[in-house]
Amino acid sequence: MSARRDPRTRAWVWWGVGLLAVGIALGAALLLPGADPTVFDLWWEGILSGTPDGPALAVSLFMDLVGGGRYATLWIPLSLVAVLLAARRPWGAGYLVVALLASAALVQVLKHVLGRARPEDILVIADVGSFPSGHVANAATVTIALWIILPRWWTATLAGCWIALMAFARTYVSAHWLTDTLGGALIGSGVALLVAAAFARGLSVERRVHRTPGRADARR
Repeated sequence: MSARRDPRTRAWVWWGVGLLAVGIALGAALLLPGADPTVFDLWWEGILSGTPDGPALAVSLFMDLVGGGRYATLWIPLSLVAVLLAARRPWGAGYLVVALLASAALVQVLKHVLGRARPEDILVIADVGSFPSGHVANAATVTIALWIILPRWWTATLAGCWIALMAFARTYVSAHWLTDTLGGALIGSGVALLVAAAFARGLSVERRVHRTPGRADARR
């Protein structure tokens, strides 16, 4: 079956468009009078009320470090690309790079267009614009891309757990509202799926090659 006829490709397009549409609509809804912060933001803020401390704070500060700055934009992507190239997955490496660049660009556009204010008493250094969460968007893009490249139960579990942990961490240090993290997850996942559709043929070939290495070696 060719990559163009692969039902996953069409699913990636529809899910990608749908997630992006919901994420952007959520951001637009926050511009309505009286909508910011939402009842969900206030509810979650009430749950996390109190002075952050202990293991949860340590984990949140660690997630702030690895989820942004040079770690998220340079060291971690370069390491993953190096691993994928070493594993003879150049299409996967290229897909990851393009997905991360597209996700980061869209996040910055939305941040500047929407200009949502961050919560008070933020405990970490952050840039302008609260919606969507760049940390969560990056986490979603990376982990969903890895699941696309290597579709296994454990990569899917890793994606869900890492995105959820990053979302918790960003709200725990008051860097974002809950809806910011939801928007980040939607935007990052949507971009990863749409870019996957554009790379579908190459990714499909790589999956077949690694699934049947004997046949691939025989063709050389």
